[in-house]
Amino acid sequence: MSRNYQEDQNNEIEALDSIYCGDMEVVETEPHKFKIPIATEEYNVEEGDNGLACKLLFTFTPTYPDEAPLVEIEDTVNFEENFVAGLLEHLCETIEENIGIEMIFSLVSSAQEWLNVRWDDHKKNAEEERVRKVLETEEEERKKFEGTRVTVETFMKWKLEFEESMGISAKREKNNDSKKLTGRELFMCDNTLNDSDIKFLLEAGDSIENVKIDEKLFQDIGDLDLDDDDDDDEDWVPGAD
Repeated sequence: MSRNYQEDQNNEIEALDSIYCGDMEVVETEPHKFKIPIATEEYNVEEGDNGLACKLLFTFTPTYPDEAPLVEIEDTVNFEENFVAGLLEHLCETIEENIGIEMIFSLVSSAQEWLNVRWDDHKKNAEEERVRKVLETEEEERKKFEGTRVTVETFMKWKLEFEESMGISAKREKNNDSKKLTGRELFMCDNTLNDSDIKFLLEAGDSIENVKIDEKLFQDIGDLDLDDDDDDDEDWVPGAD
């Protein structure tokens, strides 16, 4: 017994009109062509910017539902560029799963779910972008407040650049070349070793007052020979006039 497609299609149209309570818009009756609006749960028609919405335009083919209906998408709201193609692809998959049975209600429900997922993704991305901008603004404000943090590397780099720009390095080299200090002068002027010893003691937790000097270490200092290019300083020792 052959199937009466026309009767099956008429019965489905009546059922759909009852389900969607007047929201379904009949465009033609031969063949059946009609529109059903869908939207995300939060969509407000008056505001128009709080969700996604569109209309599904269905056209029954002569042997529907053993043959796929024609589906078009109209009156889209807040759709991104690839949403129409994505929704049509999703509906084609649903059609293949339902060939042979009345499927319009299933297609509308599937399309509705697809929109909800896209809108949830949109809200999630929007919130992540909002948080990113807030953190970016806070980071910029923190940098303005704190300034540039100085490390040993950045300080040394700045010091070298500063000395180069002020000509300090060149002057230092010139002075070193022009002035050759005697042994006595080096001893009197170079406090590097003294400073480093004091720094070491301070870092170890001792104060200058607590540093004890062993005088025995200096008892034989007069026996030391201090070679120097300057003959006048040949026999000089610390403490001698």
